Amino acid sequence: MSPRLSFWAGKKAYSKIKASGICSDDIKVIAGAAGGPKWLILSGLDRAIFSSWLQSRKAPLFLIGSSIAAWRFAAVSQKDPAAALDRFEKSYLEQSYDINPPPEAISRELDKILSRMMGENGPSEILSHPFFRINIMSVRCKHLANTDRKSWLMSGLVMAALGNAVCRRSLGLFFERTLFYDSRDTPPYFKMRGFPIHQVPLNALNIESALRASGSIPLLMTGVTGIPEAPPGIYRDGGIIDYHMNIPFMNEEEGIVLFPHYAEQIVPGWLDKQIPWRKPDLSYMDHVLLVAPTKEVLDRLPAGSIPDRKDFNEYAGRDGERMAKWRQAIELSREMADEFMDIVGTEKIRDRIRPIAELTARR
Repeated sequence: MSPRLSFWAGKKAYSKIKASGICSDDIKVIAGAAGGPKWLILSGLDRAIFSSWLQSRKAPLFLIGSSIAAWRFAAVSQKDPAAALDRFEKSYLEQSYDINPPPEAISRELDKILSRMMGENGPSEILSHPFFRINIMSVRCKHLANTDRKSWLMSGLVMAALGNAVCRRSLGLFFERTLFYDSRDTPPYFKMRGFPIHQVPLNALNIESALRASGSIPLLMTGVTGIPEAPPGIYRDGGIIDYHMNIPFMNEEEGIVLFPHYAEQIVPGWLDKQIPWRKPDLSYMDHVLLVAPTKEVLDRLPAGSIPDRKDFNEYAGRDGERMAKWRQAIELSREMADEFMDIVGTEKIRDRIRPIAELTARR
């Protein structure tokens, strides 16, 4: 049987795993990428990791993601992660829109999904979880990006994209990182450098607003304002700066950053998708173990691609066909989950890991 998963490790993670394998207690951070429907190829893997592999853990484990990854982590941090993932998956599959919906309509639909996923007690369960510590990445907008007026916002995004093509740090002229964090334990990346940053402690009053903000795609959805404890302004999708989470995860700490990812590539920011020369900072990846579906998995999907936001346009008015495609990805994700549990539960992972430098050299 062809492998369903590939395993890519940074220098320190590679040395550690080659020497002694891996166990759940080795994981200090779990990272997740933005990407909308792409998360569905990871849904089975999330169930295996969070509902099974990590359940005997006791030490704090930091979860960090932007956009859809933050939503995934909000689901798995609830008292019954499998049930929360079921609610999330079902409502996400069933979302439906008219042709060319306005941002307000998309925002309303995503609010419904978030509400169903969180349930009645989601905020309190997440913030009292015995060992998960959720961290949500968003951006606070500045200047022309700090508006929902389409013409102004479009101008701001064009200027940000042009500046980003020259220097990634120029994004700081338009966006400030915002880290919404569980204040029970300070995460190792709390003072990450590179962009202006606000650190905002999470509570029951702001966690859902923070999640909404983290997934608020510019132009496609309305920005989020009035978040309790956060500086005034409009907040949007954290993937604008941190699309695939190329951040300084760890300092001198020991441990592994587990990164279940939907692609065998690391794209630092949302605006970097069309910039082939923009490479991730490998120094940030020393502790990372990235797990991703193989080409063999992709070849079994329609058109060889995982679920994507573009599917809403391609299958406009044919939601049944779109959902059928997305369900194929979910079925394959269960095979990925079985392989993951087999690999980490044996010595096989020592033979399967490859240096992440090989992966990043591809782009």
